[in-house]
Amino acid sequence: MKNFSALEFDQSLCRSEIGELQQLLQRRRGLSERDDIIPFFRKRQHLSAFVASYHPDIIRRDRIAFEYDIFGDFASDLVVGDWINRAYCFVEFEDAATNSIFVAKAGKNTPEWSPRFERGLSQIVDWFWKLDDLERTDDFENRFNGRTIDYIGLLIIGRNENLELRERRRLEWRQQKMIVNSKHIYCVTYDKLCADLSARIARYQFSEQVDT
Repeated sequence: MKNFSALEFDQSLCRSEIGELQQLLQRRRGLSERDDIIPFFRKRQHLSAFVASYHPDIIRRDRIAFEYDIFGDFASDLVVGDWINRAYCFVEFEDAATNSIFVAKAGKNTPEWSPRFERGLSQIVDWFWKLDDLERTDDFENRFNGRTIDYIGLLIIGRNENLELRERRRLEWRQQKMIVNSKHIYCVTYDKLCADLSARIARYQFSEQVDT
C-alpha cells in the first residue's frame, strides 16, 4: 500500500487483534520481519493503527499505509496518521531474534548494539531527514494535509526474554532520550508494544464505561 487509506478505527476489533498479538508472542519466540511480522500486522489494521498511540496527538487514527513511499527515496513499513491534527507515526518493524538488539563480542563483557538495530534506527533518521527537507512544499501538503506536521518514529524490534536487566535499562534509556530534529524516536520490543497497547485499550474501555 503506497498511499494512505482512510480508516474508521474500531476499539472492539483492536482489542481482539491485540489479543491475537499476545497469542502470537506466547506461541513463537523468534519472529521474522518479512515472513511473520509484516503479514501479521498488515492483516490487522486496527491493531496497526493503535500502534500510533505512542503519539499523544494522534486521536482519530483515520489514515493508514503500509510500505509508505517517502518521496521516492525511502519506504516506511507502517505510517498511521490523524488527518485533522496533522500528526503521524512512522514505524519500522525489525525481526524478533536473540540477537536483534544486542550482539555479544569476543573479549567484551558488555554486548554491542546489533547491526539490525542500528540499521532500523538509521532508516528512521533518514525518513526524518527527507520529511524535513520536503516540508512546506505543495507535495508535502498534498500528502499530509499540511505544510508542517507533528510526527514521531517507532522502531519495534526483539523480545524482552533476550535482554538482561542491564540491557533492558540501556534500551529504555535510549527510548526516553532518542530525539532527532526535535522529533522523538521510540525503540520498543514486541513484548513491550503488546503490554503498552493492552494497557491503553483497557483504559479506553474504562473511559467508555465511565461516560456511559
